[in-house]
Amino acid sequence: METFAKRFKELREEKGLNQTQLAKELGFSSRTISSYETGRGESDFQTLTRLCKFFDVTAGYLIGIEEF
Repeated sequence: METFAKRFKELREEKGLNQTQLAKELGFSSRTISSYETGRGESDFQTLTRLCKFFDVTAGYLIGIEEF
């Protein structure tokens, strides 16, 4: 989960978005974004798929089983 949190935050920052902006883009709450970045929250398969499409990365990269 630590790798997901780190990569999620890095990808958000690369897009130049703060947590509130990303939450609006994805239709999530700011609390959800924060929980992903701190490693307290987990995404389900559908959410993981949405995140991968939004950031244009593979699920393997986002969860830490492959490199970019």
